[in-house]
Amino acid sequence: MNILFISGQEIILVLALALIFFGAKAIPDIAKVMGKGMSEFRKATNEIQRELNNSTSDIKKDIEEVNSSISKDSEEIRKNIDKQSKNLDT
Repeated sequence: MNILFISGQEIILVLALALIFFGAKAIPDIAKVMGKGMSEFRKATNEIQRELNNSTSDIKKDIEEVNSSISKDSEEIRKNIDKQSKNLDT
């Protein structure tokens, strides 16, 4: 067994030390507190990710608008150049 570069013997040693230091009654409470902490950490991470997505979506919209405007302008310029070149050919 090898989880995160920790062998089975090391896991057993850590569990034995936790049992010795905290006692059998305190380990479930410690696990509960750690579980709640992980849950809060996930909630905070999700909130930060949501905020980043919201703020970057506004930037993406602005970039798309600028890109659309540039595309329209460049198409108009191309059409004008084509018209002028046809006028010169005749």
